Amino acid sequence: MSIRRYDNVRSVREVCRRIAEGFVPMLRRTPGFIAYYAVDGGGGAMATVSIFSTEAMALESNEKAAVWLKDNVADLQPELPTILGGKVEVSAVA
Repeated sequence: MSIRRYDNVRSVREVCRRIAEGFVPMLRRTPGFIAYYAVDGGGGAMATVSIFSTEAMALESNEKAAVWLKDNVADLQPELPTILGGKVEVSAVA
Protein backbone atom coordinates (compact mmCIF):
# COMPACT_ATOMS: atom_id res chain seq x y z
CA MET A 1 0.00 0.00 0.00
CA SER A 2 1.11 3.53 -0.69
CA ILE A 3 -0.34 6.57 1.08
CA ARG A 4 0.47 10.06 -0.20
CA ARG A 5 -0.50 13.20 1.71
CA TYR A 6 -0.72 16.54 -0.07
CA ASP A 7 -0.97 19.94 1.62
CA ASN A 8 -1.86 23.40 0.33
CA VAL A 9 -3.78 22.00 -2.63
CA ARG A 10 -5.44 24.89 -4.44
CA SER A 11 -8.54 22.90 -5.46
CA VAL A 12 -8.98 19.37 -4.13
CA ARG A 13 -12.17 19.01 -6.16
CA GLU A 14 -10.39 19.81 -9.43
CA VAL A 15 -7.43 17.57 -8.60
CA CYS A 16 -9.83 14.71 -7.87
CA ARG A 17 -11.68 15.33 -11.13
CA ARG A 18 -8.42 15.14 -13.08
CA ILE A 19 -7.32 12.05 -11.15
CA ALA A 20 -10.61 10.28 -11.93
CA GLU A 21 -10.37 11.13 -15.62
CA GLY A 22 -6.65 10.56 -16.20
CA PHE A 23 -4.78 8.78 -13.43
CA VAL A 24 -7.32 6.15 -12.39
CA PRO A 25 -7.67 4.70 -15.92
CA MET A 26 -3.87 4.36 -16.04
CA LEU A 27 -3.84 2.60 -12.64
CA ARG A 28 -6.53 0.16 -13.73
CA ARG A 29 -4.23 -1.03 -16.52
CA THR A 30 -1.31 -1.51 -14.11
CA PRO A 31 -0.53 -5.13 -13.15
CA GLY A 32 -1.37 -5.90 -9.53
CA PHE A 33 -3.73 -2.95 -9.06
CA ILE A 34 -6.42 -3.58 -6.43
CA ALA A 35 -7.85 -0.23 -5.30
CA TYR A 36 -7.33 3.53 -5.22
CA TYR A 37 -8.83 6.18 -2.97
CA ALA A 38 -8.55 9.98 -2.92
CA VAL A 39 -9.58 11.67 0.32
CA ASP A 40 -10.44 15.35 0.84
CA GLY A 41 -9.03 16.23 4.25
CA GLY A 42 -10.39 19.78 4.18
CA GLY A 43 -8.44 23.01 4.27
CA GLY A 44 -6.42 22.17 1.15
CA ALA A 45 -5.23 18.81 2.47
CA MET A 46 -5.80 15.56 0.64
CA ALA A 47 -4.48 12.02 0.67
CA THR A 48 -4.43 9.19 -1.81
CA VAL A 49 -4.20 5.48 -1.11
CA SER A 50 -3.03 2.99 -3.73
CA ILE A 51 -3.36 -0.72 -3.05
CA PHE A 52 -1.54 -3.32 -5.12
CA SER A 53 -0.96 -7.05 -4.81
CA THR A 54 2.69 -6.57 -3.80
CA GLU A 55 4.64 -3.97 -1.86
CA ALA A 56 6.98 -3.44 -4.82
CA MET A 57 4.08 -2.65 -7.14
CA ALA A 58 2.65 -0.17 -4.64
CA LEU A 59 5.99 1.59 -4.28
CA GLU A 60 6.38 1.68 -8.07
CA SER A 61 3.03 3.45 -8.25
CA ASN A 62 4.61 6.39 -6.41
CA GLU A 63 6.88 6.98 -9.40
CA LYS A 64 3.95 6.84 -11.81
CA ALA A 65 1.97 9.20 -9.59
CA ALA A 66 4.83 11.70 -9.37
CA VAL A 67 5.17 11.90 -13.16
CA TRP A 68 1.41 12.09 -13.73
CA LEU A 69 0.94 14.77 -11.07
CA LYS A 70 3.78 16.88 -12.46
CA ASP A 71 2.29 16.69 -15.95
CA ASN A 72 -1.38 17.13 -14.99
CA VAL A 73 -1.94 18.94 -11.70
CA ALA A 74 1.24 20.82 -10.81
CA ASP A 75 -0.71 24.06 -11.11
CA LEU A 76 -2.98 22.93 -8.26
CA GLN A 77 -0.53 21.03 -6.05
CA PRO A 78 2.48 23.24 -5.39
CA GLU A 79 4.10 20.96 -2.80
CA LEU A 80 5.49 17.44 -3.05
CA PRO A 81 3.58 14.84 -1.04
CA THR A 82 4.61 13.08 2.10
CA ILE A 83 4.71 9.38 1.19
CA LEU A 84 4.26 6.33 3.38
CA GLY A 85 4.44 2.97 1.70
CA GLY A 86 4.95 -0.61 2.67
CA LYS A 87 3.46 -4.03 3.24
CA VAL A 88 -0.01 -4.15 4.79
CA GLU A 89 0.34 -5.92 8.14
CA VAL A 90 -3.29 -5.82 9.31
CA SER A 91 -6.42 -5.64 7.17
CA ALA A 92 -10.13 -5.79 7.98
CA VAL A 93 -13.21 -5.43 5.80
CA ALA A 94 -16.93 -5.61 6.57
